[in-house]
Amino acid sequence: MIIRKAAKKDMSAVLDLIKELARFQKEPNAVLISAEDLIREGFSDKPLFQCLVAEADDEIIGIALYYYNFSTWIGKTIHLEDLIVREDKRGTGAGLGLYSEIIRLAESENVKRVEWLVFDWNVSAIDFYKKTGAKVKDNLVVVQMDHHGITEFTK
Repeated sequence: MIIRKAAKKDMSAVLDLIKELARFQKEPNAVLISAEDLIREGFSDKPLFQCLVAEADDEIIGIALYYYNFSTWIGKTIHLEDLIVREDKRGTGAGLGLYSEIIRLAESENVKRVEWLVFDWNVSAIDFYKKTGAKVKDNLVVVQMDHHGITEFTK
């Protein structure tokens, strides 16, 4: 298995994994983007995200999709948007490999924090993250405004 930067040609497989994650998170119809959207937004002059892939036997079995953010308290951070391994390839080390590569990337770029979200019902993921030294913040609440809310607010 190898961990490498994703290429444009990988975006169809990346999208398949994003859809698999949506099914796992019980929101199978929530994915609205296309592979073309991923190519446009991830491979432009100012890409909105970066992506690593785990590849085994010429097949993409996992991804870590992330972007850089900025904290007014500490500076440059990484937001790990999605860490996904195909269900039938879990336990192969792909998830740990992707996760480790993100943490190494943060270290090499002097990033002050890596952050991500995890559902409170995903106990196995929470336990894994805690074992690696990550802190689970239970005093924060996720706040989002969806497209409908945006349009209603701006009327």
